[in-house]
Amino acid sequence: MNSKILIVEDDKPQAKILGDYLRHKGFDVSCALNAAEGKKLLEERIFDLAILDWKLPDEDGLSLLKWLKEKQPLTQVIMLTAFATVERAVEAIKGGAYHYLTKPVNLEELIFIIEKALKELRLVREVEKLRAQLKELSPPDVPDIIAESPKMKETLRLVAKVASTDATVLILGESGTGKEVIANLIHRLSPRQNAPFIKVNCAAIPEGLLESELFGHEKGAFTGADKAKPGLFEMADGGSIFLDEIGDMPLSLQAKLLRVLQEGLIRRIGATKETKVNVRIITATNKDLETLVEEGRFREDLFWRINVFTIRIPPLRERREDILPLTQYFLDKFSQKHQKTLQGFSREALDALLSHHYPGNVRELENLIERAVILTEEGEAITLEGFPLPMKLQNEKKKTDLFYTLPLPEAVSLLEKDRIKQAMEEAQGIKTRAAELLGISERVLRYKLAKYGLAGED
Repeated sequence: MNSKILIVEDDKPQAKILGDYLRHKGFDVSCALNAAEGKKLLEERIFDLAILDWKLPDEDGLSLLKWLKEKQPLTQVIMLTAFATVERAVEAIKGGAYHYLTKPVNLEELIFIIEKALKELRLVREVEKLRAQLKELSPPDVPDIIAESPKMKETLRLVAKVASTDATVLILGESGTGKEVIANLIHRLSPRQNAPFIKVNCAAIPEGLLESELFGHEKGAFTGADKAKPGLFEMADGGSIFLDEIGDMPLSLQAKLLRVLQEGLIRRIGATKETKVNVRIITATNKDLETLVEEGRFREDLFWRINVFTIRIPPLRERREDILPLTQYFLDKFSQKHQKTLQGFSREALDALLSHHYPGNVRELENLIERAVILTEEGEAITLEGFPLPMKLQNEKKKTDLFYTLPLPEAVSLLEKDRIKQAMEEAQGIKTRAAELLGISERVLRYKLAKYGLAGED
C-alpha cells in the first residue's frame, strides 16, 4: 500500500508543487489549505506522515502539530517555515515533529527525510504490534519490551517476522544483552507458545553430562544409570529448545545436534533405535562462530544449519536511547521488590548512568539499579553514593576532563560552585558556619549562593 501523506500549506502554488511531486514518487497525497481543513482530513483518515506549514491563516502549525499528535500519535510530522531559527526547530522537535525544513524546500532532501521517517514509523508499528501480541498472551515470564532506539526496534521487527515461522534462529550478542529474553519472545509469539520451552546453557553443564541431558539414556547405559531417562529434546517435543552458549558445545555432541537439525532424530545413550522429535531449535552465543569454524572448534556444516535466521542484539553502549527507559523500568521493579518508595535519580546519578560504557550490558544496568535501590534510604533520590566506586571515579574524571576544557572564567565558576556546595554540606546548611569554612563573609556567601542557585538553611 502507498504511504498516505497529508500536506497542510496555505500557499496554493507551493502545495501543488509538493503534492504533484510526491504523487509522482508514488505517495497517496491529500492537501489542505488551512488548519481546519487539515483537522477534517485527520478526523476522516489515518496518515503515515504530515507536512505542516508553520504559519497558517487560522492557527499556527505548532498548535496543529500538538492537536495532531493527540489524535494520531504515530503519524510522523515534518514542519515547514520560511523563517528558520534554532528556537523554532527546538519547539517543533519538542512538540513531536520528526524533522524541520526551511522554505524553499529542496525536494530531494524532502524525499530523503520522508523515507527515513516512514522507515522509523514501520519499526514503531512493528514494536506496537509486538507489544499488543504480548499483552494478549500476558504470560508472567515475558518481560516488558524496552525499545526506544532504532537498533532495538529493528531487532524486535526481526523477532516478529521469524516468530511465526518454524525457522532455526541464531541469536548473537555480548553477555548481558538479553539473548534469553529474545529467545523467550520468539517462542511466546510462535504457534508453539503453549508447548514446552526448554532452556539449556551448554557452557554450564559438564561435557560428560551434557549428552545425557540433551539426548537422554537407557537403563544400564553407564554406571549409575539405574533407570531410563528422557533427554531435553524429548521433553521439548512439540515446542522449542533454547541452546544458549552454543559455541561451547563439545565437537563430539555437535554431530548429534546436526542429526536433529537435519532429520529430527535423536538416540538416547545406550539405545539401539532412534526417536523422532518435533522441536524448534533456537541457539545463542557471544562468540564468533566463524572464527571457531576456522580454528576447527565448531563444525562448519552445523554452523550453516543453525545460521538460517540470525538476530544480532546490539550492546547497550550502541543503543543509549534505551538507557533511561530501562533505568526507570528497573527502578520500578526493584522498588516494588524491596518495598521502597524513592524519588528517582539525582542529576549526577543520571549523568553517570548515561555516560557509563556498560561492559556487562543490560544485566549490568539491572544489577546497578538494584544495588542503588537497596542502598538508598526510603523517600530519597538515588545519588552517586549508590553506585560502585569505579563509576564514581569515572564521573569525577569526566568532571575533571570538562574542567580543563572550559574557558578560564567558566572553570573558576565551576570550581567555586563545587567548593561552596561542599562547604554547605559540611556545615549542614548553616550559612555562618559555611562562610567560616570558606574564609568569606556571610554576606558574600549569600550573594554567591544566589548566583549559583544553591539553597541553604540558617
